[in-house]
Amino acid sequence: MLYGKALRDEIASAGTTPLVGVYDMYSASLAAAQYDGLFVSGFGFAASYYGLPDIGFIAWPDMVAFAERLRGAFPRHHLLVDIDDGYVDPELACHVVRRLERSGISGVVLEDQKRPRRCGHTEGKQVLALEEYLAKLNQVLASRTDLLVVARTDATDDEEILHRASALAATDADVVLVDGVRSVEAIRRIRGVIGNKPLLFNQIAGGKSPRLSLSELAALGVDVAIYSTPCLFAAHRAMEEAMAELKSTDGRLPAVADSGSGTGSSRVGVGVGEVTAMLTENLRRHSTR
Repeated sequence: MLYGKALRDEIASAGTTPLVGVYDMYSASLAAAQYDGLFVSGFGFAASYYGLPDIGFIAWPDMVAFAERLRGAFPRHHLLVDIDDGYVDPELACHVVRRLERSGISGVVLEDQKRPRRCGHTEGKQVLALEEYLAKLNQVLASRTDLLVVARTDATDDEEILHRASALAATDADVVLVDGVRSVEAIRRIRGVIGNKPLLFNQIAGGKSPRLSLSELAALGVDVAIYSTPCLFAAHRAMEEAMAELKSTDGRLPAVADSGSGTGSSRVGVGVGEVTAMLTENLRRHSTR
């Protein structure tokens, strides 16, 4: 299967293609039941794998290994992987891209930040000289065969954003992303300078970008929407509340829907049967791929 082509075809179809951020195999199992496309964000991976902020700690073998596990479990889903700055060196970026393509990953996102890098929705970002980034991007593009490549800029100055977006659209990259875009009007301006090149929009709760529905994004000419951290942030709040309740009930577990009531818990929890059924579905995907 040509995974890159399949994602390109999906992006070319009507509407805005959603790719939902996952941070481990469990969150991916839940997201895959609702969406056909998954996204591995650097933010979520750094948080879940290292317990650290997204400021450049990710080692490429860890990210590649996770992506390979995802492809094994979800053989028919679109998988887009954030490879940050390509792990600094152009040669290493090309090596990672070839590894991911051999593993059946659909696409990657390559940014123009320089170290120390930052999450795209935080302050303090610095970008490479445009010529340096374009040289790296073009090496990556030359090293892939089918893999989809998203060219991302983290520029923050309005004029520089438009200048870089236009330059990225002129390359052979498949999609353009301006991360941390701050307004609907900015989306319109970016859409206007990249011509017919597909446009990607990144949403993260509490980030710099406006909260927009898929219908609103489609009306703005956005072709792809990535949701970087919905699973991670939902898990954070749910686990925080579950631990607080466990402590307040003197260690009594919450009731589970299929096991009766009378526990005194204010919450209906997830039980072993429900979880086992979900994980068994992953086995079914393996046997029918």
